[in-house]
Parts: sequence; structure tokens; C-alpha cells
Amino acid sequence: MKDDKVLKYIQEVIENMPADWLELTTHRLDIYEEQLAKTQFLEQFENLFRDSNSETSALGGLPTAYDYIRLGHPLSSVLEWTIAKLNNLKPENVISFSSRTIPILAVLRKNLLDRKHTQIVHTGGLPDAFDADVLKRVYGYRFNVKQVEKVEVVSEFNGSTIFVSQRDEIGEVDLNPNIDFSVLIHPRLGSILLVNGDQKERYISEIQHVRRRETIAMTPANCFAALQQLTGKASTDYEQHDVEKNKASVLASIKNITGTNIGALVASSGLSMQYAIMMGLVHEALEKHKGKAIKFVVPPNCYGGTNDQARRVAACLENVEIVDLLVDGENDMVQSIDAVLDKIASQDAVPYIIAEIPTNPRVEVPDLAKLRDVLSKERKTAAGEVAIEPVFILDQTFCPNVQFASEDGVLSTIRTISYVSGSKFPSGGKVTAGYCVANTKAEALLGKIAKHLKLCDNEATALQMEILAEQLPSMNQRIADAYVNTRAYVNFIKEVLPAAKINFVSDELAEEGFTPSVFSLDLPTKGNTAEERESYKRALNLKLINLMIEEIPHESKYCVSYGQLKGSYWTIPATSTQGTTKEVDKDYIARVALSPDMDLELHKKVFLDFVEQI
Repeated sequence: MKDDKVLKYIQEVIENMPADWLELTTHRLDIYEEQLAKTQFLEQFENLFRDSNSETSALGGLPTAYDYIRLGHPLSSVLEWTIAKLNNLKPENVISFSSRTIPILAVLRKNLLDRKHTQIVHTGGLPDAFDADVLKRVYGYRFNVKQVEKVEVVSEFNGSTIFVSQRDEIGEVDLNPNIDFSVLIHPRLGSILLVNGDQKERYISEIQHVRRRETIAMTPANCFAALQQLTGKASTDYEQHDVEKNKASVLASIKNITGTNIGALVASSGLSMQYAIMMGLVHEALEKHKGKAIKFVVPPNCYGGTNDQARRVAACLENVEIVDLLVDGENDMVQSIDAVLDKIASQDAVPYIIAEIPTNPRVEVPDLAKLRDVLSKERKTAAGEVAIEPVFILDQTFCPNVQFASEDGVLSTIRTISYVSGSKFPSGGKVTAGYCVANTKAEALLGKIAKHLKLCDNEATALQMEILAEQLPSMNQRIADAYVNTRAYVNFIKEVLPAAKINFVSDELAEEGFTPSVFSLDLPTKGNTAEERESYKRALNLKLINLMIEEIPHESKYCVSYGQLKGSYWTIPATSTQGTTKEVDKDYIARVALSPDMDLELHKKVFLDFVEQI
């Protein structure tokens, strides 16, 4: 396994790497080509390796690796490349995870869809969180588990064989030809999945997509520690975090921010949290409403990760279906929910509604009193019986300061679960960790959600907890300060470019506590046909974004994020956050996110320059 040239180069890389590799949680779209995201970074990194070039400037010039740290990042890519080199594999055949169970679940998911059986072979036991019974009953996975004395005795199997080993050395691999997938589990850092053989490569994109939607890659800090371990250096002390103290601080902050008295759950990312919510509710429905269809109601144009994950869950389970919920533009969320719940009630099905408030990217807030009334309305089945009451699953990432789940909140009479992506305001963009809370009416559901968060080993890492403990206490003040900048900027744009359509909260909504610092901008357009007008507007979007980045490079970024500590972030949702959303539902408008710490006057000046150019 030992390859001195590779390890020497990697040692130089981790000594010289850009600080962003360890600290950045969002990708820059100006150096990101989505079609090449899985290959471009490593192709150019390989060239640097051949040239023995490990200079910081050269490493910093590499294109963005993957997208967020959910799917992958520079350090996870370098770790996977290194392990592949040491084991004579292609880099794409090595995939790192923060979770110790999800790599196993990723193969099981693919085999479920392919109707293929799986055997899980291990020598020293499976992860504590692995619950075979729940994985079979709730997820529908088909597999058997077998313990062996040593890897050499694993025999040929008509299906897929996953070999699981738990060890302190992250890079040691034994690729028995009868093993299709080898999962190396480190007790603290996460896990590495190795795909053995060309015939298994059709699994790779599916496994990577599980990592993108249901979990995250091994975190930058843990990849860094793993690379240090591989090169024989004293690895970063990952025991230094005061886990219990930080967790207590985070839970106290969330309790204070949300106005809830029930303990929160903290996950490795917003989508990790959502996955635990979805699977926990599926589990609940299977036990409480045996034989009944489960309907997840989801806006088709909401955040692409939410949309895609929901449909992926439904694809695996025959009794789960996605129902579209039209919420933006000419569609009213309250009216849409009313109509959808009537239909689900008539079918005597289980209704779970996932919605964003404010919506993304149109930043719309429904009439909350009417929303409460529609959600609490008693409905009847076709047989005249009382229908199952809905659970309202609320993504309030844009306004995490609003106390939807509090005892006296507007939704207190509705079973409500609220969750937030921690990569936004909670951490100021420093980590991806997310959290969820429930109101008193939904408290009983948290146990199932917690079970699936643990089963997927998607709880926040020690470092994520530490950063949240540092950042959460100042979150509400940062939200308030960023809103002041955003309101001022929106008012300025209205003044200098009145023909632009701006989607932002009204002053009345702001007084009610809805103070997001993101708005969408529909620029004025021209042309003789709809196609010409759309094309002109899209070009104008890019012109504006490029001008902002060129004129204010130290603050403006072409990036999908929100809630950062400094600067401004510009994106076009149709090409970033809406991701896998159907083309007809995408928004080709500019989305702008401002922070509490930025040069507002300079941003005004550059926008005025833009207006004068058009």
C-alpha cells in the first residue's frame, strides 16, 4: 500500500493548502462547472501531482470540487484520490462519508431499486446505529448479515457483497475479489466506501447522490485529520471539543430562539435533518396508520435538495407518493393546501406537508391565520370518517428567528415540525449542520425522527456543535442587522430602477418578525417575443452579477449561500438552488443575499453604474 511519492506530495499539500479548503462550506459558481464538478478538480490536481507542484497559489487556482461539502469538497476529493492511489483504484471508486452507516444504506438503496439482494459481511461488528429490523421494515431494504473471522473467507455471492470493517487506520484496505464494496469505518472521522471492480461503477453516481441528498461527505476537518494520519503526522486533536458543554449551549440557544420547551435535534446538514424527519414520519405512519398511503406534499419549485430528496424517498417505497403544492406567484399557498388536503382526506391517506416560509426564491409569506385555519380544519374521508390530521413540516431557513413552534405561536394548534439549515444564519456559513424543533402538538413525533437521525449516523459532529455554540447566540442580532442592509438596498433599487420587480417582504410582514436578508430581482426586459424577452433578461442577470463581483471582489461572490457573516451573495436559483427541479418550475431571476457586515454604499454605487449601462 505504501507509496512514498504520493504520501510525500500529500504531506506538502496539507501544509500548503488554501485556508478555504478547511473553512469554506459553500461553492463559488464563478469557478464551478456543474457538468464537470466530479472530475475537473481531480484532473487538474493530478496534473499538479505530476509536476510536483504543491504551491498554495496553484492549489488555490483549482476549480471548485463538487458543490457543497455535502457532496464533496477539496479535502474529501484529495483524501479519496490518495486512498485510490494507494490501492490501485480510480479516484471515483473511493467515496468518503461523515456517516458510518449511510455508505451501507447507499448500496442497499441502489439494490432495492434494482431488485438485487445484498449480503453485509463484517469481522468486528457493525456500527452501533445499524438497525437491521428498521432498515427492512421502514426503508424496505433486503439483505442478510454475516460475521466472518477474516476477509479471506468471504465467498462468492449471487448479489452484492458489502464488507464492513471498523478500524483506527483509515487507509488500510483488503480488496478480496468476492467483495463488491468495502466500507472502512473510523470511530471518530467517518467512513470510506471503496467500489471494487469496473462492473460496479454504475453504482458510483447513485452512491454519490445519496451523499448529496441524505447526508454529507466526511467533513473538511475530519478529512484533514485523516490525511495527517495517512502521512504519519500527528493528526488534529479531534477530542479537544467539549462536546457536552457545546451541545448544552446549542440546545439552550435553539430553545431561546424558537421559544420551544422540547429538546431540539441537531444534524450534520439541513438535508440530513430533513431525511430523518421524512423517514421518522414514514415509520410513524407505518405503525399508527397501517396499510394507508402516505402523501408528502411538496412545492415543485422549492429548494432542489428538498424536492429531489422527497421524490427519492417516494421512489423507494410503494406506499409513499409525492403531491405537488403550488405556492408561488399566482398560486396561493393556503388555497393550494386546502385543495390538496381535501383530496388526501377523501383518499383516507396520511398527509405530510413540506413547505418553506418565506418561500424560495420569491420570498413570499402566506396569511398565517388562514394557514392555521386550513391546516386545523376537520376533514372527512370518502366514507364519512374523520380524516388523519396533517403534519406541517416547515423549512424556515430564511427566517429562523420567527417562533413558529412556540407554545403561543400561530401554528400551536397544528402538528408542526420546524427545521433550519445551519449553514445559513445559525453558523454564519461556517458549517452545514442543521436542526429541528417541534411544537407541543408534535412532540410525540420527535422520538421517531431522533431514531432515524441516529440510524443514519447523521447527527452533528463535535466540531459542528462547537461552531454552532459560538455562532448561535449572536444569530438574531445578525439577522436584524442584515435585514436593515437589505431593506435599504431594496429601497434604493426601487428608486433607481422602478421597472424592476422585486420580491421581498412588506414592511408589515417585517413588523411581524419576518426580516429575511434575501430578495429576488426580476430585471426589466425587452424583445418582440417571449423567447427574446426571456433571453435578454437572463443575459442581464449575469451582467449584473458579473459587475458586482468585478467591482467588489472582496465582498461580492457568485454563490448560492445566505446568512454569511460578511459580504453579499448573488445567484440565479434556476442554475443553483433549484437544482433538479423540473425546468418548467425554475426561476431565472437573480437572488441576492446580504450580510450584516458589508459596504452598502459601494453596493449602491455599483448597482447605479449597472442601471446607467442598460
